Amino acid sequence: MINSTETIVKEETLTLEEILETSNLIVHNDEVNTFDWVIETLVSVCKHTFEQAEQCSMLVHYKGKAAVKNGSLEELKPYKDAICERGINATIE
Repeated sequence: MINSTETIVKEETLTLEEILETSNLIVHNDEVNTFDWVIETLVSVCKHTFEQAEQCSMLVHYKGKAAVKNGSLEELKPYKDAICERGINATIE
């Protein structure tokens, strides 16, 4: 039985293995795809808001690439494949 003066603290921690398994979905800049197409793709595929997609597309344009989503390799692969199917270069790093 727990005394009323006792406090139970539940702590969530990530193991080093879980931290190392986190990857980024990277979209790369090119001279072919328009801002509108990249924004539409990020909204449709990654479920970004319009504002998020617009900001990501600006980062891609000015920095050459940008992380648009993070997660495990298994989680990110379908997103990468869907983006690439739309003619936009994406990788998982």
